[in-house]
Amino acid sequence: MDDLHLHYRFLNWRRRIREIREVRAGRFQERSKHILVDGDTLSYHGSSGEVGCYVAPRPLTRDNNYFEVSIVDSGVRGTIAVGLVPQFYSLDHQPGWLPGSVAYHGDDGKLYSGRAKGRQFGSKCSSGDRVGCGIERVSLEVRTAHVFFTRNGKRVGSTEVPLCAEGLFPAVGMHSLGEEVRLHLRAALRPEPDDCMVVDSVEEEWGRLHDVRACGTVLEYVGQGKSIVDVGLAQARRPLSTRSHYFELEIVDPGEKCYIALGLARKDYPKNRHPGWSRGSVAYHADDGKLFHGSGVGDPFGPRCYKGDIMGCGIMFPRDYSLDSEGDSDDPSDGGGGAGPRGAERDVPAPPRTRRREDGEELEPERGGRKVVVFFTRNGQIIGKKEALVPPGGYFPTVGMLSTGEKVKVDLHPLSG
Repeated sequence: MDDLHLHYRFLNWRRRIREIREVRAGRFQERSKHILVDGDTLSYHGSSGEVGCYVAPRPLTRDNNYFEVSIVDSGVRGTIAVGLVPQFYSLDHQPGWLPGSVAYHGDDGKLYSGRAKGRQFGSKCSSGDRVGCGIERVSLEVRTAHVFFTRNGKRVGSTEVPLCAEGLFPAVGMHSLGEEVRLHLRAALRPEPDDCMVVDSVEEEWGRLHDVRACGTVLEYVGQGKSIVDVGLAQARRPLSTRSHYFELEIVDPGEKCYIALGLARKDYPKNRHPGWSRGSVAYHADDGKLFHGSGVGDPFGPRCYKGDIMGCGIMFPRDYSLDSEGDSDDPSDGGGGAGPRGAERDVPAPPRTRRREDGEELEPERGGRKVVVFFTRNGQIIGKKEALVPPGGYFPTVGMLSTGEKVKVDLHPLSG
């Protein structure tokens, strides 16, 4: 009888151990719905009417109280949310919509805290932005968490959220096609350098940032760098003009391949094409020293560039070239944005030219206005010039990057005093 009793106790003991293991395994499993998880990359995988939600396997703690999300692509609507939720939060709702959760939503810049109606909180977020969320360590000792959010390393604001026994788990929400982010669960919140303290004002100089993160005057590639479609592009908000006709970059880190390009491009230039590869652009490429002018085939032009080298690009405008209200407007279509020559309307534009690459492939006709001379420099010395037609809207300073670790420091106004 004692042996039978001992046998049942042994079976109960084994069952209890199995249950504990199952609970522990379930506790430290990430959860997601309508989101494809590929390593640290999260991408939306649903129809636009379905909410996508991801919940990390572990909550924030005193030792790991902060995480970040880099927006690789804001997709159709940019409905990306970053925040904290309870462990078994419903994956059918965006973070912040249900009680016990809080999130910063990138599409409207609002903070959602336990309800589907948000309040104005910070700036809207788009491709290239870095959104962070953390809990003040001191508040982890009490039942109310002091949650704060950051954008590109700068604090946006904070709020208080009830802290449940299981803790609060990092969560990401998505709700439109094409959205993709990179998740950094063990990000460190470090004091930013002085130039990063004015990152918002500096970012105003950039009209587009795709797979590129701006921190002050420094641009860093944050794309995947696996194929030629993973180009990171940074384009200035205003075109070159007679008032500001030259800009430079210094190669801070050449990364794996130094696929860094400096040049000029039209305003609607494709975001996944290196400057110089498509029509309406011309660029000097650091990795091979070639010049690309509206074609995927480059011509030998100058020396290759390495860490510490300074590459420059400018336009030698004709004496009669002038702009209406240069630099006063961001929209060249309003007639005063410094987008083209004053006499462009009465000048007869050059006829479209049909060109062919070396491999025989026919290229799109290049259309433009006035002909100018574009020049490039390396470490202060002019290395070459190229005639080009200014596209409608003007030539915008553009930087391209394509391999992991690339970082450059850009000066859009090196001659301004």
